[in-house]
Amino acid sequence: MTALPTRSAPAADPLLDRLGRPLGNLRISVTDRCNLRCAYCMPEEEYSWLPMASVMTFEELTVLARAFRSLGVRRLRLTGGEPLLRRDLDKLVGMLAAIEGLEDLAMTTNGVLLSAQAAALKRAGLSRLTVSLDTLRPERFRELARRDELAAVLAGIEETRRVGFSALKLDMVMLRGVNDDEFLPMLDYATSVGAELRFIEYMDVGGATRWRRADVVSRQELLARVEAVRGRAEPVVESSSAPADRYRLADGTVFGVISSTTQPFCGSCDRSRLTADGRWFLCLYARQGLDLGRALRAGAGESEVAALIRERWGVRDDRGAVDRLAEHERTALAPADELRRNPHLEMHTRGG
Repeated sequence: MTALPTRSAPAADPLLDRLGRPLGNLRISVTDRCNLRCAYCMPEEEYSWLPMASVMTFEELTVLARAFRSLGVRRLRLTGGEPLLRRDLDKLVGMLAAIEGLEDLAMTTNGVLLSAQAAALKRAGLSRLTVSLDTLRPERFRELARRDELAAVLAGIEETRRVGFSALKLDMVMLRGVNDDEFLPMLDYATSVGAELRFIEYMDVGGATRWRRADVVSRQELLARVEAVRGRAEPVVESSSAPADRYRLADGTVFGVISSTTQPFCGSCDRSRLTADGRWFLCLYARQGLDLGRALRAGAGESEVAALIRERWGVRDDRGAVDRLAEHERTALAPADELRRNPHLEMHTRGG
């Protein structure tokens, strides 16, 4: 399979939540495990993991994805943890790519294992790739990720180009005093490999137990620093529910900024997250999720699962990032001991 099906499902009224936001994007975490320990996501020494028996099979994930598609989801993104740790992931890609009416199937990866799997993922029908890359310096990569894998990530990016992925994005989480001096080298590198760079504000979600407001490089500050060297960054005017606001420099370079921390986009958020064990979270900051995996394993069929999704989305009024912005004494979402008791709160469990 080389491409997503072009046929469309029958038109239907969009499923809207209480704030008029449609159910459009679903992020599926295929594993909570990761092979890096990035400072902004997994800074602790020990973690609690989902029981392996609870992790959804590819067939179960496909049933759940079809139920979401029947209610209007058009775009799927595979996440983790690190999704490439899931064995035979290309088989799941092929199963999801065959879902009628799906418009986009993407994946976010740290790139460590990408070189060996890019070709198979492309053949199976994966549309787009996003690679997380926070630095181009080997010693800094080791410090940030606690693993010496920068060369493997760069090799994976090169392999995506070789096998024909043409819409590559690179995600860079900015931390003040850690890697915020690399914004221009990263822009140049992204251009050199035909990718679009997206700067991400440091977020106080999941495992960011050491988050501090002072460590956040805001969109406003980043744009000022880019423009001081490269000139005016003009906003790219487009109609999109994507999390990044995009900008174009005079030389044609386009980059994005995801400013969930200082300028939330909750009002247009159409995305939700499914964990590897089938728990559905309607907001990245949500503390409770709907256990669709349990319902499926208890005998619920696709239509019954869809009914559960419809009911829950219909009463959704989450605005987690906006609520967090209003907090005067803003700290990390949850302390480490709470995360150990409830791994579903972890960013690496519910997917970025």
